[in-house]
Amino acid sequence: MKADTHPDYHKVLFVDTATGDEWVTRSTLKSKETREIDGEEIPVVKLEISAYSHPLWTGKMREMDSDGKIDRFRRRYGKK
Repeated sequence: MKADTHPDYHKVLFVDTATGDEWVTRSTLKSKETREIDGEEIPVVKLEISAYSHPLWTGKMREMDSDGKIDRFRRRYGKK
């Protein structure tokens, strides 16, 4: 088998920024931000949406508007 053909597969802490839920799993993703969990430095990857906050799995509709795009759309195309 060839050496160095596979990416580094390591523990990663995923954080859903919409709900604050966190979970540790394994991934090839990297991050400059780390957190110590059980004495081990683990990279932190922040997600805007996950199964904890997605309307398909939660059954609740919500608007994610971090840049004000929804308000701008409503002003431009809203009913007069």
